[in-house]
Amino acid sequence: MRDAQDPDVLTAKPRSPLSQLRWSLPTALAVIAVDQLTKRWALSTLTAGSCDQPDACIDLVGGLRFHLVYNTGAAFTRGEGYGPLIGVVAFVMAGFLLYLSTRRNDRLGIVLFGAIAGGALGNLLDRIFRAADGPLSGAVIDFIDAQWWPVFNIADSAIVVGVIGLVIHTLFERPDGEAPTPEADLTGKGGTAVPTGDDGSDRDGDDPGGAGTELAFDASAPPTGAE
Repeated sequence: MRDAQDPDVLTAKPRSPLSQLRWSLPTALAVIAVDQLTKRWALSTLTAGSCDQPDACIDLVGGLRFHLVYNTGAAFTRGEGYGPLIGVVAFVMAGFLLYLSTRRNDRLGIVLFGAIAGGALGNLLDRIFRAADGPLSGAVIDFIDAQWWPVFNIADSAIVVGVIGLVIHTLFERPDGEAPTPEADLTGKGGTAVPTGDDGSDRDGDDPGGAGTELAFDASAPPTGAE
């Protein structure tokens, strides 16, 4: 059995970029798939225009409803007329977010970066495949209407949830992004545990668990393996 103070046990091995992409890339692809499938459903079921028209909208709970809207601007119908520029920015941002995911060692952060990238790419696909007046001129399909918020879609939701999740996660994560070592848990700063008696004298460890046994720590001593 390996000693708990073995450097190989205590040192967190850095993950390779491919390892991080194994989480962020599938997350992005899942967001894209759900986004495009729901948009296809909205196009086949809803009619764009006022909800006063028959079968134009589907009421859900409270003020929430499905209402088809074609958006040539940014998320939440902002930036009308800047679709091509927004599309280029979305493509660059998605690539940069996937790159950032390879620089992290925490799985939740990696997944959140993937969700934001997937949302950006989901709306970018609308601009590419529905373009009629030039590259990236296509309208984004929005259909979730809360009536007190601009109409949005699954891609927009993934971006917002991902950003909020990253902010909260960053506030509570450890600065080094690594799990605490056993020594850090006990001493708060690392070091080597040294058994002592009640009077502070060193014990030779022959009486494990004896009455009055406590642990003193020498923070200057490096961790060593079992002899």
